[in-house]
Amino acid sequence: MKKTTEWVALIGLLVFASGLAGCGHHPPITRQMEVTAYCGCSQCCNWERGSWKCLKLDIWNKYISKGKYAGEPYSGLTASGTKPREPQPGLLSVDSLTHPWMIPFRLVMPWLWLPKEGTIAADTRYYPFGTRMYVPDYGYGVVEDRGGAIKGPRRLDLYYGSHSDALQWGRRRVKVEILNLN
Repeated sequence: MKKTTEWVALIGLLVFASGLAGCGHHPPITRQMEVTAYCGCSQCCNWERGSWKCLKLDIWNKYISKGKYAGEPYSGLTASGTKPREPQPGLLSVDSLTHPWMIPFRLVMPWLWLPKEGTIAADTRYYPFGTRMYVPDYGYGVVEDRGGAIKGPRRLDLYYGSHSDALQWGRRRVKVEILNLN
């Protein structure tokens, strides 16, 4: 029994020491990027209601209006197959300190306790799906989409829930932290 506890202590010490040495942890890469914003509206995502096959009477259906998939149904999902979302701060966040009136809502609604990362569109040749980033004034996000105009390692597109929020972001040059490259 004593030998087993010695081994467990030795393994624990090695794990602790490797954590101090930075084993498996890479510092974030900071890169100046041109960042734009988009939402799920027809103007940003090139879709239209109704099909000409049905004389545009099926207004409840959405179809892609431009590109090589024009005329096919529009699902609203990202290129990786997820539903796009804006980042949301959790209960224990700086946002709770700057907006204390949100604390009661976050306490009552359990889905607001944990932070959620936003959706980022990037050129997946440089940033594969699942790459985590931090964008100032936006928050943490994950690359889950690719846009038609997003080309190169210094371009990103951030998802917003409304067109007015996306327009308010506009086009900015910011220093983005790339936390992990898959």
